[in-house]
Amino acid sequence: MTPPQRRRRYPKAPEPAPQPPQEGQNPPEGPKKNPERLYVITGPDGTERSELDLVTLIVAHADPPPSATPEQAALLRLCTAPLSVAELSAYLSLPFSVVTVLLTELLTAELVTARAPVIRQALADRSLLEAVMHGLQKL
Repeated sequence: MTPPQRRRRYPKAPEPAPQPPQEGQNPPEGPKKNPERLYVITGPDGTERSELDLVTLIVAHADPPPSATPEQAALLRLCTAPLSVAELSAYLSLPFSVVTVLLTELLTAELVTARAPVIRQALADRSLLEAVMHGLQKL
């Protein structure tokens, strides 16, 4: 048995569909990151950055200290399991360059470690393949 459906006494009029921009008009823009806010997050760019790329894995060692900025605290909470710099950038909705500056500060404070991702070999080791083949033949 389904519950009865409620109906409004005075239904709202449907909203008109957005019109495409006319010639000479700028299209409506989505939310933008304020460049001043990003500068406040990262501070003056006088510090050296660590060599981080998009696939570098970051792992946190400790809980966020009380002196950490909200962005740094969010990074430390996210990095309880290894995450790549690209994932962190996406989760925080911050540009890659801003995340690298924040991570450099955390790396110098030794709150996180960075490690290269595990790269698989293009071809498997021949001895391993032979061992698997012999094991399957014995079955």
